[in-house]
Amino acid sequence: MMKAAFYEGQQKISVGACEPVAPGPGDVQVKIAFCGICGTDLHLFHGKMDHRMHLPQVFGHEVAGTVSAVGSNVSGYAIGAPVTVRPLEPCLQCPACLDGNSHICQRLKFIGIDKPGGMQALWTVPSYTLHRLPSSLSLRDASLVEPLAVACHDVRRGRVQSGEYVVVQGGGPIGILIALVAREAGAKVVLSEINPFRLKLVRELGFDAINPAEQDIVAYVNEQTGTRGADVVFEVSGSAAGAQSMTKLAKVRGRIVVVAVFGEAPKVDLFQCFWRELELIGARVYEPEDFDQAIALAAAPGKLPFQRLITDVCKMEELESALHRLESGGDVMKVLIACSEE
Repeated sequence: MMKAAFYEGQQKISVGACEPVAPGPGDVQVKIAFCGICGTDLHLFHGKMDHRMHLPQVFGHEVAGTVSAVGSNVSGYAIGAPVTVRPLEPCLQCPACLDGNSHICQRLKFIGIDKPGGMQALWTVPSYTLHRLPSSLSLRDASLVEPLAVACHDVRRGRVQSGEYVVVQGGGPIGILIALVAREAGAKVVLSEINPFRLKLVRELGFDAINPAEQDIVAYVNEQTGTRGADVVFEVSGSAAGAQSMTKLAKVRGRIVVVAVFGEAPKVDLFQCFWRELELIGARVYEPEDFDQAIALAAAPGKLPFQRLITDVCKMEELESALHRLESGGDVMKVLIACSEE
């Protein structure tokens, strides 16, 4: 038996014994070192995904660990090899998959929501979900590869080029990672955020940052760009205000990448899309090449300040309190759960 964290519904987490799943043909069992908590986990904790789960269920998907066992028909993964998981299970038969867009399969299973996730000591997953990690990258830092892959996908969807002016609305973990990836691409980035802790951190990381509750972000960007506007806008806040301002921030023929998951359909100034010939671009999860880029960035010495983004590492028994801490929106960025005993 091993230990796992179960979501039971109604903001209740229990930690208890769980029988490891032996890897079947094509599967790999991973000893999970760390599993990060993300915004999707908070949505899950608040019951917004109960209809997709079989409660009680292990959740979590931002993981790093080492191979502990392999099933038949699997080669190339030595026991002890460091890996991370791209937690998507497409059907490979729907029109989206057949068109080469299996990451947004019409019947996509997200492992960690639709199927048991990574908040457990041993997690068995299909071998095709694995990405090898370099030994130089610590497993602690590697637990941020999955959200970093989200940011890499978002920036790639936005076609960010060197010298472009980029606005990121929302300074949570994904917003900051988008800003970091865009800066690595050579862009000038301004980040919009209302949380004082996050604003301070963003500025300490060398970004221009403003509080849109205190300053008119549209006026600020127009001033900074000589009324030209932003080349690319990333809407990551998921707020009504962010949805309203995003089309006003973009330049003529600018690009807007919608990253946030809106619980309710927001009001959007679509007149600006017509008036300025704007591109409105959706960005959802990631593709294998985004993981490849994320791993390369994460492993490059001095590229990304992961030590500043990880606020705390908690025991599995502290998961429920960590979720409450994150939902309060206070002085916290990324919290990891240590899933193995040693």
